[in-house]
Amino acid sequence: MGYSDEIIEVKGARVHNLKNIDVNIPREKLVVITGLSGSGKSSLAFDTIYAEGQRRYIETFSAYARQFLGGLERPDVDKIDGLSPVIAIEQKTTSKSPRSTVGTITEIYDFLRLLYARASDAYSYNTGKKMVSYSDEQIRDLIIKDYKDKRINILAPVVRARKGHYRELFEQIAKQGFVKVRTDGEIVDITKGMKLDRYKTHDIEIVIDRIQVGDTEQDIKRLDEAIRTAMYHGNDITMVVAHGDKEGRFFSRSLMCPETGISYPEPEPNNFSFNSPKGACPTCNGIGTLYKVNEEKIIPDPSLSISKGGLAPYPDNKKNWIFKQLELIAKKFDFKLTDPIEKLPKEAVQMILYGGNESLEVNSKTLGVSRKYKIDFEGLANFIEATYNNNDSAGLQRWAKGFMDKVTCPTCEGTRLRKESLYFRVNEKSIADLANMDIALLVGWFDDLESSLSRKQKQIATELLKEIKERLQFLLDVGLDYLSLNRSAKTLSGGEAQRIRLATQIGSQLVGVLYILDEPSIGLHQRDNEKLINSLESLRDTGNSVIVVEHDKDMIERADHVIDIGPRAGKYGGSIISQGSPKDILKHDTLTAQYLSGTKEIEIPKTRRKGTGEKLVLKGCTGNNLKNISVDFPLGKMIVVTGVSGSGKSTLINETLYPILNAHFFNGVKVPMPYKSIKGLEHIDKVIDINQSPIGRTPRSNPATYTKTFDEIRSLFAKTPEAQIRGYKPGRFSFNVAGGRCETCKGGGLRVIEMNFLPDVYVNCETCNGKRFNRETLEIRYKGKSISDVLEMTINEATDFFESIPKIYRKLKTIKDVGLGYITLGQQSTTLSGGEAQRIKLATELSKRDTGNTFYILDEPTTGLHFEDIRVLMDVLNKLVDKGNTVLIIEHNMDVIKIADHLIDIGPEGGRGGGEVVAKGTPEQVSKHKTSHTARFLKKEL
Repeated sequence: MGYSDEIIEVKGARVHNLKNIDVNIPREKLVVITGLSGSGKSSLAFDTIYAEGQRRYIETFSAYARQFLGGLERPDVDKIDGLSPVIAIEQKTTSKSPRSTVGTITEIYDFLRLLYARASDAYSYNTGKKMVSYSDEQIRDLIIKDYKDKRINILAPVVRARKGHYRELFEQIAKQGFVKVRTDGEIVDITKGMKLDRYKTHDIEIVIDRIQVGDTEQDIKRLDEAIRTAMYHGNDITMVVAHGDKEGRFFSRSLMCPETGISYPEPEPNNFSFNSPKGACPTCNGIGTLYKVNEEKIIPDPSLSISKGGLAPYPDNKKNWIFKQLELIAKKFDFKLTDPIEKLPKEAVQMILYGGNESLEVNSKTLGVSRKYKIDFEGLANFIEATYNNNDSAGLQRWAKGFMDKVTCPTCEGTRLRKESLYFRVNEKSIADLANMDIALLVGWFDDLESSLSRKQKQIATELLKEIKERLQFLLDVGLDYLSLNRSAKTLSGGEAQRIRLATQIGSQLVGVLYILDEPSIGLHQRDNEKLINSLESLRDTGNSVIVVEHDKDMIERADHVIDIGPRAGKYGGSIISQGSPKDILKHDTLTAQYLSGTKEIEIPKTRRKGTGEKLVLKGCTGNNLKNISVDFPLGKMIVVTGVSGSGKSTLINETLYPILNAHFFNGVKVPMPYKSIKGLEHIDKVIDINQSPIGRTPRSNPATYTKTFDEIRSLFAKTPEAQIRGYKPGRFSFNVAGGRCETCKGGGLRVIEMNFLPDVYVNCETCNGKRFNRETLEIRYKGKSISDVLEMTINEATDFFESIPKIYRKLKTIKDVGLGYITLGQQSTTLSGGEAQRIKLATELSKRDTGNTFYILDEPTTGLHFEDIRVLMDVLNKLVDKGNTVLIIEHNMDVIKIADHLIDIGPEGGRGGGEVVAKGTPEQVSKHKTSHTARFLKKEL
């Protein structure tokens, strides 16, 4: 092996804020890149190494194929040597489709489908008996054995239990040369113009032959011929009736119930797929749930009349078509629109909901004549359902959804598959039973399976079982034993999704690949961290290189090589301040080293806050895996909710508590998970949820526009004497509207040059040179700076610059306080990391005047934060609580847990083993708890 085979050599990386750095990364090792948030870790790992690996891969395609892929820009780096194929496992790569499940992402479900198609037994859904299928020879031998020396009729079933007169069918049968048929158990001759009673259900079989069963060669030949003909006309089913018998016996080439004659097609893997029309339940199309109109939502209060707004979809009685129809229904059933709905006749309410088609005559008393009216009304419930099912407008669909409930599909009971697919079983279990088991249970079931398979099944299934067991084991190894294969991908947290992809990658057993992971420990309890690190080490040991962007102390200590980027963040970062083994890192005097060695740490507060004495009491939560729990949230404290992954923290806070509060204060639309009651809402006056979703999805959004600081800055520029002389308004200084912006690049500052085969190239706009505004706008200056210069300032510089303008200063100061002094005011939102976006949101909320009774909810705010960033963030949150607000954090990070005033530990395990409150109280009280997993790790910290 040459030198370059052992390292990945990066020369002159200048992406984002990287300062032209050179770095050698050892191959086939576990390498951790760490450093402050915004120091350039992701820029090195993802935007340089991964982007270049991707680009080289795409360059192997023909120019023709490349034009469809869209090009990838070459990262700003002089050269990278020793790069192998790269796979990035990021957090944001889950699909939001309701059809994507844990089973389909990990491909375990595909193996299960194959297992069921090849090695399962079919059972009849009528009698529950095992289905049988025969070859033609077996059928002949059975007939000779069971009907020897008897007279039999060999029949081909053509109609089974269906209505109709079947005149054409009889004509067709006669044309094919048959003379007799058996209809409803009677054998009759076919006559011209023969037909049956149209409104009764019939069974019709063609009489193929009438034979005396013998075993001479002649007899056997005739029997074979008859069976073959019967199979051809009877769609692979033959019926045999002995002379004088009423009941016949069915024989089939495909799977068939020997008693009732129903048959299944030969099973194929897509008969078990809920994404294929062959396997999906026809009612819900394989999604497992439906939206169904709820009558109580249409008529929420039956004591109101229609004219008082008793019909919720139609509250204001506009004189439109619906109103006319309602008036006619009122005439027909003789009531007034001012009568309470509960007093109306049942038939009238049915007609209002489900419509009707009737005409009625009304006698006019004054004129003495009668007029005809026609009621042609589809009904409110039907109208709502139709609107929901076929509407292109999201708004109308949302309106219709408001009157509907999400219910489990009544046909497949949430299994997503058609009835026939559920009656194929392996060891008494259908494929849907397996998909609903926790992975831990499923592993046990597969371990016991081999003893109960027949020899033939074993031969078929050996390889399949090996694959399935291996993949399940990888899911256990990354700490996901509480998920089931049926779990929808969109309900997974970022960390779970990332670990599932990790398990899939370990399962693919590739060698010589470079894996880049972005904080895989997010959302992982300390207990499962060990499993995760072992999984990464096993990836490395099979001969892969693993690069992890991570802040987790355990992960850094277990790494083979650590690269620390800094010294600060943003334009003050982007250099490599130390690298080497974890022991070497400690010798340098960097922030990372100080926290690792313990010279710096996040202080545990001397006393815990007493709070305001009031509390929120949430009772009887039963969503997902919560076991009917009741929780108290003491106000005026910092509350931290902990527990292993999958224990029910997000269900309790994000799915139950937040939607209740949001609906109470801001009429939010999201429906909370089921709960019994909540008390104490009067003690808080608003709720704010700060999550990690991006603050803007376009390059035109930036911290200045998001925090609304830019509005104030534009007003300030419009008030300068020069601007007033020229008559400029604040809109003149916006780069999103025509007037003041540069029209060549429409205020974007960049121009895209489209190259057909090559990647698009972004260049500074030649007219404004990237300044976004036209010359006249840039001539307006405040303290010598133009509006474009202001957007280029970092928050730290801008805070000093605008010190004398309180409105702007207050907003900028809060951004600086949350540790984001290094970003520029005009930095594109798309280039901010998740942790940075979250802190900008936090800053925006902090800059509003707080009332002292606000309830803040943060879900894992430490994602993407270095120890030092966590300290800064916690200082900000502590200030909030000191003013009397309540801050609730869902968190696994011990540095946050140990400084909480009140802990709520949910568990004890994930999935079915969770959903209970294990311990609550101050960190000191919780750490004494015997069965809590959090307590074990908390003891070490305290």
